[in-house]
Amino acid sequence: MGRTDYLDKLNDKQKEAAMYTEGPLLILAGAGSGKTSTMTCRIAYLIREMGVHPYNILAVTFTNKAAKEMRERVQRLIGEGVNMWILTFHSACLRILRSHAEILDYGRDFAVYDPTDQKTVVKNICKELNIDTKKFTPGYFLGVISHCKEQRIHAREYNSIFGNDFREQMVGQVYDRYEKTLKKNNAMDFDDLLLKTVELFEADEEVLLKYQNRFRYIMVDEYQDTNLIQYAFVKLLADARDEDGNIRRNICVVGDDDQCIYQWRGADIRNILEFEKDFPGAKTVKLEQNYRSTANILAAAHSVISHNRGRKAKKLWTDAEDGKKIVYYNADDEKDEAYFIASEINRIAAQQTQPDGVPDYREFAVLYRTNAQSRTFEEALSNRAIPYRVLGGLRYYDRKEIKDMMCYMRLVQNRADDLALVRIINEPKRGVGGKTLQKLQALAQVRGVGLFNVLLDDEIISSFSGKVAGNLKNFAGLIETYGIERESMKISDLYDGLLVNSGYMKALEDQHTVEADSRLENLMEFKSVIIGYEKEDPNMSLAEFMERIALLADVDNHDSEENAVTLMTLHSAKGLEFPYVFMPGMEDGLFPGWRAFDREDGLEEERRLCYVGITRAKKRLWMTSAQTRTLYGRTDYTRESAFLRELDKSLIEGDSIYEKKDRKAEGVFRDGASGSSVFKPFDQLKYAKAQTKQKAAAMAKAGDTDFAVGDRVSHPKFGEGTVLETGGSVIRIKFADQDRKLALGIAPLKKL
Repeated sequence: MGRTDYLDKLNDKQKEAAMYTEGPLLILAGAGSGKTSTMTCRIAYLIREMGVHPYNILAVTFTNKAAKEMRERVQRLIGEGVNMWILTFHSACLRILRSHAEILDYGRDFAVYDPTDQKTVVKNICKELNIDTKKFTPGYFLGVISHCKEQRIHAREYNSIFGNDFREQMVGQVYDRYEKTLKKNNAMDFDDLLLKTVELFEADEEVLLKYQNRFRYIMVDEYQDTNLIQYAFVKLLADARDEDGNIRRNICVVGDDDQCIYQWRGADIRNILEFEKDFPGAKTVKLEQNYRSTANILAAAHSVISHNRGRKAKKLWTDAEDGKKIVYYNADDEKDEAYFIASEINRIAAQQTQPDGVPDYREFAVLYRTNAQSRTFEEALSNRAIPYRVLGGLRYYDRKEIKDMMCYMRLVQNRADDLALVRIINEPKRGVGGKTLQKLQALAQVRGVGLFNVLLDDEIISSFSGKVAGNLKNFAGLIETYGIERESMKISDLYDGLLVNSGYMKALEDQHTVEADSRLENLMEFKSVIIGYEKEDPNMSLAEFMERIALLADVDNHDSEENAVTLMTLHSAKGLEFPYVFMPGMEDGLFPGWRAFDREDGLEEERRLCYVGITRAKKRLWMTSAQTRTLYGRTDYTRESAFLRELDKSLIEGDSIYEKKDRKAEGVFRDGASGSSVFKPFDQLKYAKAQTKQKAAAMAKAGDTDFAVGDRVSHPKFGEGTVLETGGSVIRIKFADQDRKLALGIAPLKKL
């Protein structure tokens, strides 16, 4: 390769950016505009043409994969080993801290605690402070601590800034002990790697000067995703002075404000929007030529994102053909939506088979807003024998919370299912640790009975501590009662009762984390599965339902090399591209989500997410919605997404979202005469949880709960009986056929 042959492969704007080397530079790189090629060519230009030593260049990005790819591409361009830092933020900071940790009163051999280590530390602290980790989980505390560190709020400052109520004061205590524990153990967590490096630079001018002099050229990838600490890190390094005392600021940042979709994770879009303000005299180069998508897809993306106010003015364009218009399909419901998408995939894949005659499914992706949506597509694709793989998360039925609740239902159906019992006996936490479980299993083996039979033996259970014994009795009583009642209950009622009365729902609610909310969404969506089967067969038994689910959920995941359709969330799709893309669930309240309507910046971030989804498509794009959707067990009429209404209608083919008659239902409708919106999104998850609790409470009220030994009672299934024993939430009754243990608050018992 000649001296500048590599530059000849760049377009004019890319070349302008690659050859601008002195002073601050903002490269606004739109989706599919070749930013990686531009960055690597700029590094090669600095080294090969400007004579800059690789030692004096720092390039930081967010993932090891991105750093590795950039390093390999630079090496191919310069034709020698790369003696420069092309690293993630965390890796770069770790290297710096290893050399200067003693300045911050740490040993250079300090440990770096991973999330598992962090949880262990917080669990121990909660134990010391007598904090109930069922109500306040380690994940909750760590989430708050991480956010504080990103905002540079130290433990010593927390209570003076917050500390207004009991919860905040408790967080302050945990945060303080957490920091002291890490320091005592000569350890840092991942947030500390960034925070402590900034503190090091601010505390020791000589150290800062050393790295300012070394890294004379700084490059930052995905700048729109940087948080406050990352911004402080690069700004301190960039604000270096040359020999004449002038601020050098040879910093080049690459990003796209239209693809800032991680604000919920700490990203601050102001970093890229205010770059010229932070670095006066900055040059801005816009990479607007797209090499990925057809003209119609780009026009559709622009017609949506142009509604955002907080963005830099730019518009992607391409030399490629116009291509097909965006297909819009307004389905009857979510099943029809999934059926349509599976049918379209089948139809197009059949037209472009591989050399061996097998349809090529790797070119298709279904990008949805929430993980809970994947279930209907998994079912539709499975029914058509279309292979698929779920990225950015497990298959719907493989998710922990779904498996846990299915095991509750399995155990209710078959109390000899030891595998299901072992999985859920301590889910949620009941104090049943490994030693307790081993003892129960040993006793079951000696007696030659199943584990559940051991739980029904009062003599055995009384050998455990009072709290554990009580929890085991309650667990056994819960399963026993629902096992008895299962034939007379709707499956959805049984599910609601188990979810609430097992404590599983409350345990997740008490975590107050994004992960817990996502799990609750999936659990509420599982109600939609159950209700769907109940509609098909109102008399379906629990056993039949479990068989149907087991057969469906037994399909194995496909690895990334397999010929399979990709299912993933829109957040997970960033940085990827597919020839054929489907974006389902284009409805207000789902996408954009209901929370987005609370504030303008929330709606703008959702719109950026929509932009990211549209620009993943190379050849064709489908968008779908459903006239009615059952989500989290509730069926509602819907309204097409605000983003669909923003799309240039000349780019759409299929059902018209502009001419379709408006529908009305339960306060969710559009004024058909004026077209003005009176739609008010609601919190579907909050509503679904409330309904589940109400149903469980209603079932509990169906029976009396205040009994004494000798009372005569009646049960709709077992007839009349006499109370033999009461204790906690379990009651033992002598019926005509046999003695039975039932759970108070669930069994429909009435005093006579």
